Amino acid sequence: MKQLALDIGIATGPSFDAFFAGPNEAALRHLQLWVGGAGQSVPHSPVPTYLWGESGSGKTHLLESVHVALREQGASVGWLHAGLLEPPEFDERWGAVLLDDVHLFTAVQQHAAFNWFVNAQSLQRGVVAAGALPPADLPLREDLRTRLGWGHVFHLQVLSESERRAVLRQAADARGVMLSDEVLDYMLHRFSRDLGSLMELLTQLDGYALQTQRAITIPLIRSMLENE
Repeated sequence: MKQLALDIGIATGPSFDAFFAGPNEAALRHLQLWVGGAGQSVPHSPVPTYLWGESGSGKTHLLESVHVALREQGASVGWLHAGLLEPPEFDERWGAVLLDDVHLFTAVQQHAAFNWFVNAQSLQRGVVAAGALPPADLPLREDLRTRLGWGHVFHLQVLSESERRAVLRQAADARGVMLSDEVLDYMLHRFSRDLGSLMELLTQLDGYALQTQRAITIPLIRSMLENE
């Protein structure tokens, strides 16, 4: 049998509506209000927002939700993440700047992030950033680190097992899918703690169960993984 996947990508796309806040309600509401005041192209408040927390707490989902919401309003957005090794120059047409996984930024990325931040602030554009550590502990150049921490800062928490279980159960019920306690235990203990990954797993399982005309059981999960 194939090794069980630890992280399954989100295929349905991120959104605020798809984000189960749980203990992170304050961060969600803040970003929804912030985006809601964006008008057609430029966010209402230029005060930066920084999200931090461990993997699976929803940082990237919220950043991508901001991105989606701003694009729906007609705003272009600058997006810098740790995988973008050669960041472009700041574009004055951007309505906001988004910085993801800042704790992993190289010296080149830090230089670009600082430049983007300064330009965005001078033009009264918003900055939303995310990292695994609180601002004071980020291994970044001092001028960037202090800027990331001077605005709104939210510590995101990973959902508890009971909260993830409740969300999965509710999503399964909405699909008309029966998930036994045994299957839920298996999903929660063998796969990523990230709720988005678990929800995508549920989507894949639902499709595979329909295709094979079988109920969702642990053997079905194993069979699906073997046939990926």
